[in-house]
Amino acid sequence: MSKKYYLGIDQGTTGTTAIIFDENWNICSKGYTEHKQYYPQPGWVEHDPIEIWDKIKESVSIALHDAGLKADELRVIGLDNQGETCMVWDKNSGKPIYNAIVWQDRRTAKQSDELKEAYGDLITEKTGTQVDAYFSALKIKWILDNVEDAWKKADKGELLVGTLDTWILWKMTGGELYMTDPSTASRTMLFNLHTKQWDEEILNIIGIPLSILPVINDTVMTFGYTSPDDFFDVKIPIAGSVVDQASALFGQVCFKEGSVKTTYGTGCFMLMNTGNKPIRSRNGLITTVVWSKNKEITYALDGGVYIAGAAIQWLRDGIKIIDSPSDTEAMAISVPDTGGVTFVPAFVGLAAPYWDQFARGMMIGITAGTTREHIVRATLEAIAFQVAENLDVMRKDSGMDIDVMRVDGGAVVNQFLMQFQSDILGIPIDVPVINETTALGAAFLAALGIGDFNTLDEISDIWKLGKRYEPKISEDERHSLIEQWKRAVKRSQKWVE
Repeated sequence: MSKKYYLGIDQGTTGTTAIIFDENWNICSKGYTEHKQYYPQPGWVEHDPIEIWDKIKESVSIALHDAGLKADELRVIGLDNQGETCMVWDKNSGKPIYNAIVWQDRRTAKQSDELKEAYGDLITEKTGTQVDAYFSALKIKWILDNVEDAWKKADKGELLVGTLDTWILWKMTGGELYMTDPSTASRTMLFNLHTKQWDEEILNIIGIPLSILPVINDTVMTFGYTSPDDFFDVKIPIAGSVVDQASALFGQVCFKEGSVKTTYGTGCFMLMNTGNKPIRSRNGLITTVVWSKNKEITYALDGGVYIAGAAIQWLRDGIKIIDSPSDTEAMAISVPDTGGVTFVPAFVGLAAPYWDQFARGMMIGITAGTTREHIVRATLEAIAFQVAENLDVMRKDSGMDIDVMRVDGGAVVNQFLMQFQSDILGIPIDVPVINETTALGAAFLAALGIGDFNTLDEISDIWKLGKRYEPKISEDERHSLIEQWKRAVKRSQKWVE
């Protein structure tokens, strides 16, 4: 009997990871490639969608090669995507009419503020999102308004619009599939959580025609097959497509209401499963969809932090005080504290729970005795403080007690950060054996989509604990550290006029 191999593709902000899992859900191989970040103006962030498509194929090719497998040995493909990053392309030529505008991009901040003033409550009530430049809606409108002849082509039905999942599925299937799923649709600021469809009133307010948007399918189902002409000469079922943070929640098997995971990537994202009812946040969290099967939707509360790993990247590439992210652990441990330095990495504003588009990064408390080590430690601590603020709000909004947090992503290998995170939260932190839970979640969903799992319990049994961190500081110390952080945040807010 031939073995089963599952492919999970995680298309992230800085690169694409392709992981092949065997039938026992061990990692057989992994391919990873980075793509370029474009910064045409301050606050603008773009990706080249053609490059992303090429990098996906390259990552899959590396994974296949390293596993010693041929593409036709893959049983099914699951895909996760960046979420709010979106693009517009020409249906006939298959070419993007402009680069993809990335979730971090702030070019629509002013329009977003005007929209919030006029329709903020309506949009949040319907979509669960705050009105913010972070989400896709105003980015899509910007492309249509600013690219020559875009509206002329849109009126003729020649343009396709989508988040990156829509683009990738369209490319993979040779233009057969034009779709998204509710988890990704709920990141656009255009998806009505109650009707489970695109919201025509909001589309009319913003000025985006419904006719150019993709169809919304379930997260879990066999959508279609790869086109042999476009993808490794094979026809493989695609049976899971989901936004990245929901994928990580699924990979962490957070299937019970009240279960929480945090993913440390470029940004940092905490999700709490709230079951089959959307909970409206009173304190600045997003209400979002995490997956749907047989038209039944599971919701979550979402606390997003824009800058986590990106701050470490800045230490390396921006101010060049580290050679590699792996240096940060030893440097942070080499000093007893930050020497009074607090770093607020609000490079593109602050996300949940502040939603301040005009905050900017700030380092305060610097003295003549401040060293590189203090700055590195303050950067790691900043990541943990941002997570702690979101967990606090999540407890308030949900009324649920959170007694443990599951974590994943690149930064979980940093033992200083994980210990400090547990200290500052006052609860244990659980790191799984497989910390590539985003690609794992996509592969799990795909296996569920073709019926290789019958129940979620079968998936839960696969999750294994790698390491647990327990809090080691007193309540008083925790409180004073958080208060100091909050004082610093206050000073960084509303900096840009």
